[in-house]
Amino acid sequence: MEVLQVAQLGNDVLRCKAQPINNISDQNLGRIIDNLIATVIETNGVGIAAPQVSISDRLFIMASRPNLRYPNAPKMEPTAMINPRLISHSEDRVKDWEGCLSVPGIRGLVSRYRVINVEYTNREGKLERQELTDFMARIFQHEYDHLEGIVFLDRVESTTDLMTEDEYQKQILQLKN
Repeated sequence: MEVLQVAQLGNDVLRCKAQPINNISDQNLGRIIDNLIATVIETNGVGIAAPQVSISDRLFIMASRPNLRYPNAPKMEPTAMINPRLISHSEDRVKDWEGCLSVPGIRGLVSRYRVINVEYTNREGKLERQELTDFMARIFQHEYDHLEGIVFLDRVESTTDLMTEDEYQKQILQLKN
């Protein structure tokens, strides 16, 4: 497995709509998934989308686990989601702080649906359907946005809803302890 370079804000690939993956059995796809998993673990992320490593395919990894950036994150095995779709969502939305591997050093307060129903193809080629809530729903929506050429900063309502990662660590995490 190889840790890939993460594209940074300003790179055109982050603003392009990703292309559907037509050949799930392509051996290259398995290598890309393994490299994405290695990259998300190495960078302490909870998710990563293929466009973030300059691959414009409709694929992302959800890899929630507690870490310095998200100390209260639930633990899950890294999961590849190929050609994911948001099927339905709750009316209620929740605002919470998000960061992004492609936008280092910045956090933003983003409103997301609290409950979503999703569909995706797993790495074995099987169609999966799931209901995701709270933090898991937030990860999915954040990564899905990357497939649409959207970064979390686009969803921040006001520049007053932004702060540096250092300030976030000081203020927000102290409040939670």
